[in-house]
Amino acid sequence: MKDKLKFTSLRKLDHLRICAEKEVESGDAGFSDIRFVHNALPECDMGSISLATRFLGHTFRSPLFISAMTGGHPGTKNVNARLARAAAHCGIGMGVGSQRAALENPELADTFSIVRDEAPHAFLVANLGAVQLRDHGTGWAEQAIEMIAADAIAIHLNFLQEAIQPEGDHNATGCLDAIGELCRELKTPVIVKETGCGISAATARACWGKGVRAIDTAGWGGTSWAAVESVRADESASAKDKALKALGQDFAGWGIPTVISLAEVLATGGPVIASGGIRSGLDIAKGLAFGADLCGMALPLLAPAMESDEALASAIDAIHRELTVAMFLTGSARVADLRKAPLYLTGRTRQMIDKDNPARIRK
Repeated sequence: MKDKLKFTSLRKLDHLRICAEKEVESGDAGFSDIRFVHNALPECDMGSISLATRFLGHTFRSPLFISAMTGGHPGTKNVNARLARAAAHCGIGMGVGSQRAALENPELADTFSIVRDEAPHAFLVANLGAVQLRDHGTGWAEQAIEMIAADAIAIHLNFLQEAIQPEGDHNATGCLDAIGELCRELKTPVIVKETGCGISAATARACWGKGVRAIDTAGWGGTSWAAVESVRADESASAKDKALKALGQDFAGWGIPTVISLAEVLATGGPVIASGGIRSGLDIAKGLAFGADLCGMALPLLAPAMESDEALASAIDAIHRELTVAMFLTGSARVADLRKAPLYLTGRTRQMIDKDNPARIRK
């Protein structure tokens, strides 16, 4: 049992290292197929533009959401601390990585609880896998929430990653009912999030039907966990593990592009966090204009978070500047105005959403 706990923790450090050092992005999230209609007479003051928005009853100074990245190994604690300080300083929300390692081994809890210590008033989202929820019940979810005094909990769906991992959980039965039971028993809002493959309209409807309060698309086009596991397999000394390298590469192209997933989920309800391949403030503007409530980023913030508080603050400032300029050039003084901004939808994204739509749309 001790070796299993140690292995889970080491895997978290592997994931952080591989994402920081290797090329693990795959595909096209679809944001390049969205173009704003330029407003040559914006009739607003760029210096007075407000990025403030609301989500699940909370007010944020920006719609940027720091998506789940890490935790569960002593080497990840400083990264989570920096991310939390940034969330507190910027008035934005933050999710932590899967808390499984700390639930199995409470000695690792401080790699997660540090986020509440550093951000006492921030909107924080706990994180537990659907399989772990099914196997351990509401009690584990409650412990995950208590660990960081969370305002919400994300139940993550990572079955592609599980299918590629040598040690992965390959039985997905009963997870939807477990989510439903959690929603019935828990007062804390439950968010369902993918981990890089997107969520379809059918899956979204099933989640809303069980009482889920929000959905995080985490679509295809950003970090590919199949690619991450392919690297892990290649680095393994086990011949059996190495055989999974090709499987991970084969499935790096699997999933629903983020913009397509966003359109499908929005057609079924909300609120929705758009994530997966969001790499700039302009991408955030497009996600918001398309209908997202928040836009999540992970990989673009990882390297600066590993470097220093100053590097992370600089990266977030650059994202906010770009978002502000996009709002100015569409005449959007507030996020609510941006959601009314006219768009052009082109290319494969247009074809996948609705081949009969006109090129110019308003969302």
